[in-house]
Amino acid sequence: MYMSEFEVIIPKLGESIQEATITKIFVKVGDIVKEDDLLFEVATDKVDSEIPSPVAGTIKSISCHVDDLLAVGKVAMVIDLGGKSIGSSNETATSAPESLSSVVNNMGEPPELVHDKVITTRFYSPLVKKIAKKEGIALEELEEVEGSGIGGRIQKNDLIRYVEERQLAPAGRPSQQTARQAEEKVAISDPIQKPAIAVSIGAEDTIMEMDRVRKLIAKHMVMSVQTAPHVTSFVEADATEMVLWRNRNKEAFQSKYGEKLTFLPFFTEAVARAITEYRMINSSVDGERIILKKKINIGIAVATNSGNLMVPVIKEADTKNLLGLTREINQFAEAGRGEKLNADDLQGGTFTITNFGSFGNTMGTPIINQPQVAILAIGTIEKKPAVIETDMGDAIVVRHKVFLSLSYDHRVVDGMLGGKFLRRIADLIEGFDPKRLM
Repeated sequence: MYMSEFEVIIPKLGESIQEATITKIFVKVGDIVKEDDLLFEVATDKVDSEIPSPVAGTIKSISCHVDDLLAVGKVAMVIDLGGKSIGSSNETATSAPESLSSVVNNMGEPPELVHDKVITTRFYSPLVKKIAKKEGIALEELEEVEGSGIGGRIQKNDLIRYVEERQLAPAGRPSQQTARQAEEKVAISDPIQKPAIAVSIGAEDTIMEMDRVRKLIAKHMVMSVQTAPHVTSFVEADATEMVLWRNRNKEAFQSKYGEKLTFLPFFTEAVARAITEYRMINSSVDGERIILKKKINIGIAVATNSGNLMVPVIKEADTKNLLGLTREINQFAEAGRGEKLNADDLQGGTFTITNFGSFGNTMGTPIINQPQVAILAIGTIEKKPAVIETDMGDAIVVRHKVFLSLSYDHRVVDGMLGGKFLRRIADLIEGFDPKRLM
């Protein structure tokens, strides 16, 4: 097809992200750009991203400014193509976010997928479009389907599974995606409620405005507490065998694999293993429905140099050994500190771990990372006197102890389930077996 203009829009940068702030603009009107040249940079509460040009041409207009807050799908720039062809049969721009006009016309889009009020930022292959047309799925509905491909792209199996689930769902009930997106949009757009009690400000006090990221984190935390009734359980685990094995092998491990061996991969493996035995922990609440997640994707809270927290996700953590977990955690920690995590790193989490012990804290009561239903906090590992049974009777010995705390959503996780799950993690730590991890 031939078009004279291409609209560059704010792409989808994450499952729950509805808007982004323009932080830098690299071009001006009249500039000639090539495909993949940087156009502008956007920032969200989760990640900063540079947006490249999907096409080559001349910048015709720029409808945004630095610090503008734009919704996903909003047109930021228009590129004059000079009559060049886009959307050709070799799908040269499949990875780029497409404007509405290109989605409507690209590759023979069937009328059933066109809607003049829908702006899509996703690419749909001809096969996906064909299945959607056959099943009578409109573009509005197709936008809700979760994709397992790169960047959330919908694959054949994703759409087939969606069609099967839709046929089984009761008539008139909104889909999981629709309900979740509506809740997340409200949570992000609603302002933080101001305290009912006025705060007195003295002449020597310093007033600091929250930065953009801190405001969004605050909204998410307030939303989580208001949404889920939090309960926190605690257990103290004996991590002596794990600590001694790690201390004996950390230098050899780093020499062989080039990775620093911390304690976090051991706890992550224990959590993933425990989740396989208590699947209800790996779920989300959708109205009056419980959505059991098949994949075990564990988020790891990482502190950035700016003082904020990001939660990159280890996908299918239960399938990875000690080396695999160590590599991903180390990579995430380094990228997080440098604030170089991308949107894909932060999506799809089903359970979260936060390490209070890294700051020397004994224990804590973390807030659930919605829409998950539980979060584990790890305290600092300390040497303590402990009573153990021996053949000669009870003895007081020095052991390495750690407090674990689990906050959970009491709507679906009761005290018995939460307590058993937490105890199972402690048992796996106490019954440390290095063969299980290799």
